[in-house]
Amino acid sequence: MAGSERIEVAQIVTRFIAGAGGVALRGVLPLDPDRYHITIITGQGGPLTDRAEAAGLRVLIEPSLVSPLSPRDDRRALRRLTELCVSGKYDVVHTHSAKAGALGRLAAHRASVGQIVHTYHGFPFHEFQNPLRRGAYVAIERRLARITDTVLAIGSGVATEALRRGLATPSKLRTIAPVVEAVTVPKTAASRAAARAELGIGPDTPLVGTVGRIDYQKAPEHLIAAMAALRHTEAMAVWIGSGPGDREAAELVRRAGLSTRFVFAGERSDVARLLPAFDVFAMASRYEGLPCAVVEAMRCGVPVVATAVNSVPDLVVPGESGVLVPPGRPELLADAIDDLLDDPAKADRLAGRGRISAGSTFDAEGLAEVLDQVYSGHRRAELVAS
Repeated sequence: MAGSERIEVAQIVTRFIAGAGGVALRGVLPLDPDRYHITIITGQGGPLTDRAEAAGLRVLIEPSLVSPLSPRDDRRALRRLTELCVSGKYDVVHTHSAKAGALGRLAAHRASVGQIVHTYHGFPFHEFQNPLRRGAYVAIERRLARITDTVLAIGSGVATEALRRGLATPSKLRTIAPVVEAVTVPKTAASRAAARAELGIGPDTPLVGTVGRIDYQKAPEHLIAAMAALRHTEAMAVWIGSGPGDREAAELVRRAGLSTRFVFAGERSDVARLLPAFDVFAMASRYEGLPCAVVEAMRCGVPVVATAVNSVPDLVVPGESGVLVPPGRPELLADAIDDLLDDPAKADRLAGRGRISAGSTFDAEGLAEVLDQVYSGHRRAELVAS
């Protein structure tokens, strides 16, 4: 291959939506198009598809690549991904998320792709799983590590766990930060009023908010239980996002008698503009990487209460830049929220420190620099070999 030819890169992600999909896209957008040709392969497109195509990226939808375990779909997805890796003649295959990470890496290996990269945004295993299932997931990830040339881990907590579990060797592991949209609306009296008007929330109502997919990982039932346990019975909650747990969460809200105090705002493209409405940002997740939503809330100037999982403590430092609670303990989540609503001075102090901590360290250019180094490693090895 001539040195002047572009490096062909395939990014494989299960769902090309906010979260892993957003980080995958924002990381490659600053790459030099004269050096790299990027293809996104995903099982589910969304608003990010239009953005990627407008930037000159190719997007391929493979419907068999689905998130839930599905032996029939998974066999078809592996076959189709292998075919795509062969026909695409990719120099680099970079996978994201659990399902795409497993099938995509195996497909790239079968297709003899020169460089295989995987990003751990979090892990498919966690403490709330059946031990046998958790052990099976760890064993699978260890086997996949043998065919992975570079492992990128979002946050030091995820990187440490990957090392401890044998999912990456020290020489192959790099720690990265999530890429967060540059658009930030600082919390001011004016932005708070505008956001609350948009949400239909009065100016004097204590408001707890969160942003994320409504599913098992995000533990909506724990946030709902925390709201039911608050001493501030006048407080309301807003959940921005949707997911497979929509109906169940709505039913839990009804049963808890919170129908007038819990708002499901659905998917929104103006999250940055709505964040100033919150008095407290609360995250009840069972497991995470380092969520972009937490970074965005801190940049906005909203104090954060989050579960102490994976890489979240990288940013949310207890008593300094936020409050941490154990996962699966909604009563402690409620206590932490009540404490911040009781003590506005403390909430402001944490929000100020959080704004500084979130800073500008989660920019796309920083991740693109890492990707350039990793991806071009294939070309350097090729030139040396020749």
